[in-house]
Amino acid sequence: MNVTDREYALALDKADPLAHFKSQFVISDPQMCYLDGNSLGRLPKATITSINNFMAHEWGPQVVTGWEHWVGEAQPTGDLLGAAALGARPGQVLVCDTTSVNFYQLCLAAIRARPGRRTIITDAANFPTDRYILEGIAREFDLNLVTIANEDPRITTHERITTEVLAPYLNDDVALVTLQIIQYRSGARTDLKSITNQVRAVGGLVVWDASHAVGAIELNLDTNGVDLCVGCTYKYGNSGPGSPAWLYVSTAIQSQLQVPIQGWFAQDAQFEMGPVFEKAAGIRGFQIASPSLMGIRCVQSAFSMIQEAGIKAIAEKAALGTAMMIDLYDAWLAPLGMDLCTPRDAQQRGGHISLKHPDAAQICMALRQISNVIPDYRTPNVIRLAISPLPTSYVEIWDGFDRMRELVATGAYKQVQESGSRVT
Repeated sequence: MNVTDREYALALDKADPLAHFKSQFVISDPQMCYLDGNSLGRLPKATITSINNFMAHEWGPQVVTGWEHWVGEAQPTGDLLGAAALGARPGQVLVCDTTSVNFYQLCLAAIRARPGRRTIITDAANFPTDRYILEGIAREFDLNLVTIANEDPRITTHERITTEVLAPYLNDDVALVTLQIIQYRSGARTDLKSITNQVRAVGGLVVWDASHAVGAIELNLDTNGVDLCVGCTYKYGNSGPGSPAWLYVSTAIQSQLQVPIQGWFAQDAQFEMGPVFEKAAGIRGFQIASPSLMGIRCVQSAFSMIQEAGIKAIAEKAALGTAMMIDLYDAWLAPLGMDLCTPRDAQQRGGHISLKHPDAAQICMALRQISNVIPDYRTPNVIRLAISPLPTSYVEIWDGFDRMRELVATGAYKQVQESGSRVT
């Protein structure tokens, strides 16, 4: 059976061990092809029940006495997320704050843990927030920020950072290297273990950003010897817009780091309200303030589902789904002038692929307005298309690509005008 036959996708769905999870999500329009789970995951039905129960049976009747069991929820929720999606043993993950705050906290803690070193390394294709935060840190502390020009194809392919690409930038002045595990624009994957070991060999630390990876691929942070990592929960994690982020600090390095924001939840004797900060032992020493309880309940319901499905099965479906996308691109979209900017090797990509076209922005708008397909657009000319393995079916991918082929082949997308929205 050929990938260009719809029956191919239907057969994959019939054999899919994760297919039954789709019915556990809110899907108000069954005809919509939602291929943007790498930006915002769908709403699990269990989350609605969880939030309603929290309001009706906890916050409502318990009021302030609820803090007796709410106070520590960032830690067991972190253990759940770590076990379900990160390959992390208990006591190393906190669900708290935002990715940006956690990124700032761990980057500055890593830099201070390497006194006398003045160089930070990142890459030009890194997510904007990470680059902007690093610029601010470098300016405030008079550090040398080195940016690898990986948007230049002469430097690397598909923006992918390898040990060979990184090697010329490393020396004994490097305090920190920070990279994405999955490049947000191209979808290329960086190898955790080899890069971490390479930087450790020169005495530096790596802070990984797993935002576009968590819930789509196996990360195995403990096995790969990762020290520090951050990420969000609202993409493949399906925990909702603005849901709490997480940070991972390996047990081996927790005692060596002090984050710059010394919040009272990290205070050893928290409710003694003492005059001097004394960091709590373990992962709680990295928490700033009160956990977002309703946000945490969203994380609990969504990552319980991920744990039930199993991250290995999820990663296998992501690899198969993106392979199907690439096959459909080869058959249908390459002849229409689109270019693939994601690695073909499944071990070098995550849960989304990216296609380039001069009219990418207009095509994305038309897909939404005309074809009932939801992709997303990234400047200057990239269309991103994702499989979120629990709520996305193979036939949903097939139909989405079929509609995109028709839209581009007929030129119908050219009727659509820019909406003026700040969001792309």
